[in-house]
Amino acid sequence: MSEKQILLLDEKTMARTLRRLAHEITEKNDDLENVILIGILRRGASLARIIADEIEQIEGQRISVEVLDITFYRDDLQQISKSPTVIERPFSADINGKNLIVVDDVIFTGRTVRAAIDSLMDKGRPRRIQLAVLVDRGHRELPIRPDYVGKNVPTSLDEKITVHCTEYDGEQNVMLSDR
Repeated sequence: MSEKQILLLDEKTMARTLRRLAHEITEKNDDLENVILIGILRRGASLARIIADEIEQIEGQRISVEVLDITFYRDDLQQISKSPTVIERPFSADINGKNLIVVDDVIFTGRTVRAAIDSLMDKGRPRRIQLAVLVDRGHRELPIRPDYVGKNVPTSLDEKITVHCTEYDGEQNVMLSDR
């Protein structure tokens, strides 16, 4: 059986979508000095850096970007690997009292975001946590809703969304395919 693949966002549309997300973030966060983007490894981290670049172009101000590895906070850790690899990257910024914006590529069940929040709460006490995602595909299992969404894509459970980032994949786009 051949796998169907549909291009949801090409490179140009993805760039435009990330720029729109950057505009929305600046509109809802007056004090950019106290905003930190938290990119979930891997592609969420790439997207957070792109959004930070866009915010710098829009506002002329660089905001902090931190990378978050949620491996040990996942509730399916045993299903993923008997010996998971964690890339320990301590934050360079203090998150206490800051407005954090967690950035991820796709939100599905909400479990990755829950793991990210658990991890962040172990690192400090932020003032507020918001969520920015490139794609919301629905099917939430937890009561988590993003504050910023690039594209809503209703999917079936038999479909998969794949985000490609230049940093890891050599191309930048979003694809929908059969599982």
